[in-house]
Amino acid sequence: MPVLENLTTLIRKARNGAGTPEPRGMVLNIEALKPGPKQTIRILSSSTEEDRQRELFETGLHLARQDAWGTLGERIRSADAARAMTPGGVPEAEILAEGARADVITAATRAVMAGDELAAMAILNEMRLVLQDTQDDHGVAYVVAMAHIDIGWAWRGEGWRKDIPAAHRAAFFRHFKTASALIDGYDPFELDAPMLAAVRCALLAAETRPRIRASDDYEDLIDLAPGVAKYMRALGNHMLPRWFGSYQRLDHEAHRTMERTSDIWGKGGYCWTYLDALSVDDEAFALLDAELFCQGLRDILDRQKDQHTTNVLAAYTGTALQPRGVNLEARARIANCFDWIVTDHLREVHPRVWYAAKGVWASRLDEQDRVTKGRQRAATALERHALGLPPITAPQAQD
Repeated sequence: MPVLENLTTLIRKARNGAGTPEPRGMVLNIEALKPGPKQTIRILSSSTEEDRQRELFETGLHLARQDAWGTLGERIRSADAARAMTPGGVPEAEILAEGARADVITAATRAVMAGDELAAMAILNEMRLVLQDTQDDHGVAYVVAMAHIDIGWAWRGEGWRKDIPAAHRAAFFRHFKTASALIDGYDPFELDAPMLAAVRCALLAAETRPRIRASDDYEDLIDLAPGVAKYMRALGNHMLPRWFGSYQRLDHEAHRTMERTSDIWGKGGYCWTYLDALSVDDEAFALLDAELFCQGLRDILDRQKDQHTTNVLAAYTGTALQPRGVNLEARARIANCFDWIVTDHLREVHPRVWYAAKGVWASRLDEQDRVTKGRQRAATALERHALGLPPITAPQAQD
């Protein structure tokens, strides 16, 4: 298994060989430039988390293509009830459902791109016929409801409301209304079904007065599945002023969520609630308690020991955190966490995680280029670590 002499060599090879797939198990010697014990980190072309998600997605896709909706609904309900999660903490029920609706979403999205609302709705109406053969199966109802939500967003797009054509906005609301009707008859608490509570949170985007409901709906969801970090991250994002809250509400919910999940996450609930909000809104740093956030990082990695989570937090502290803006002291303290995250926890590099860490949804790179770009970002950050330099996210590193 080859050992690179240093990360500069890795970067040069990555730039010159963007089209060559990365062999699974390549090793980085990130301390080759200094004396003492050597720390090596594997670069994986596909991580355990990615492999598991792919397996679940393909299972959902296969069962839907076989019209095995009874089996599929049972698999989704069982996974949800058991709180089954991937190694990185993603609910397995959600990924099975994503695979189950993938073909329908692909076909309906083509109709949306052509501006044909009747065709898009017809495709989804045909999918709804499976509900007739799976009476009272809330696993199947979840799949169909999420398909309507996906296509609703396809009509709306990601732009500001004022920029969306009236017809597209109307289609968005129609699909969300249909999704709401599909799940309204199921009680998440009676059925012990976090996925149904998650749908209600997703439907907030079409509510007339979402600010009143947002905190309560997310409280229900997190109470049902306190071990799922993505729900706390979604709560924080939706507490931003651009959605249903304010910076004060964001901070309040971060503290409240931390207290309610302390038996599972320690201070980690505070960190999870803030994480995505900080990534998309610089002003969210204004009220951030850096000491609490950094302790939350430690508590998360003491409890969630998988390498996917470690890569997420290493990529944020080492490459995605902005070094300039509101609350420089907090930014500096968070950036300093990169050193101990790498030293104490990072044993693998997952390039797709590093690629996704920096607002890359606006980019249109192909799969291999995404892997290469992520590998380059990780290599640059780890080379600075090996040389004893502060990460590029540290304010002092930019002066």
